[in-house]
Amino acid sequence: MNADDRELLDALLAGEHRALARTISKIENRTPGYRELVSELYAHTGNADVIGITGSPGAGKSTLVDKLAETYRERGETVGIIAIDPSSPFTGGAVLGDRIRMASTIGDMDVFVRSMSARGTLGGLSTATADAVKAMDAFGKDKIIIETVGAGQNEVDIVRTADTVAVLVPPGSGDSIQTLKAGILEIADVFAVNKADRDGADRTVQELREMLHIGEGVGFGGSGHHGADTMADDGTEPTAGTGAGNENGGGNTDSNAEAGRSGVGDDTDSPAEWTPSIVETVATDGTGVDTFIDELAAHQSFLVDSGTRAEKVRERYAEEIRTLLREDINTLLETELEEAGGVEDLAEAVRTGDTDPYTIATEVLSPVAACLEEAAVQAPRLESESDADRH
Repeated sequence: MNADDRELLDALLAGEHRALARTISKIENRTPGYRELVSELYAHTGNADVIGITGSPGAGKSTLVDKLAETYRERGETVGIIAIDPSSPFTGGAVLGDRIRMASTIGDMDVFVRSMSARGTLGGLSTATADAVKAMDAFGKDKIIIETVGAGQNEVDIVRTADTVAVLVPPGSGDSIQTLKAGILEIADVFAVNKADRDGADRTVQELREMLHIGEGVGFGGSGHHGADTMADDGTEPTAGTGAGNENGGGNTDSNAEAGRSGVGDDTDSPAEWTPSIVETVATDGTGVDTFIDELAAHQSFLVDSGTRAEKVRERYAEEIRTLLREDINTLLETELEEAGGVEDLAEAVRTGDTDPYTIATEVLSPVAACLEEAAVQAPRLESESDADRH
């Protein structure tokens, strides 16, 4: 790491917001040296709660995130917000600028808001987002909120970055709830029916509970992430804002963190499971936001108590390793393609019948495969020589 980047890192760790902004810009633009900088951040991460907020366009995500930040600040916690916006097809930059819809915390230096471009990544999350989260974590933010563009079922990508995922659903969604299907149901730790003061909110809550109940029979949450038994024993609708599993289908938020969360404190050998809750909120006036935050906190506690947080972190790092390898290999292959004449020339050769895509792929990959084979042969010899030097 060069001296400038070392100075930037030291300033970030010292809590300078300007350094945080510069670090995220360096990460997002993939400026030379950003990898070394991110590598240094890892030793200072792991303390923040990372919350993902997703849902269909128009669900009120930005307004609710604004209220979340305001409430967290009232509780004395610092907040970092990453608003993933659709990419401009011309510049690759963010085009919506969610910061203009987050007015309550303007001027509060302990709420850091950054709009980032989706850059065409499915689910609205670019690789840079995970690195930006690390920068905010190392900076010392207590809560980090990621708000995505709301691109439908591809939003499952967010689960790789966030500890807790909340899915927002507007009232009167009707058929749109059916289109959520298994992907969204699996990643949601908390559902929020936002704009709950509008007609159709009660029906939307009921439809969500029915979808989750059906999902239990087809294996939603079967990995131990969370279960889905959200209907009361007598078939009645539990009170919105509480999780399922209470004997009478109702109860309050406090009991929600205790009851209906199987696998924590049980004597059974069944894997720990989380039962998603459904909360009604009106983000414009803050109704239900405290309950929503309590549900997010309950899930964070569950992750720690059940031991599943360590598993989620391990899975996240595994995915990061795969992603970086794909990026690096793609860069290597782009170089090989250029040396072979470029994609356009190769495509023309296929068009004229001189070759085919499979043959081209084999030829381009051959040097890479040869290097990997040579490395595999060299590794045991180098290891034995190293052992000999140590003795």
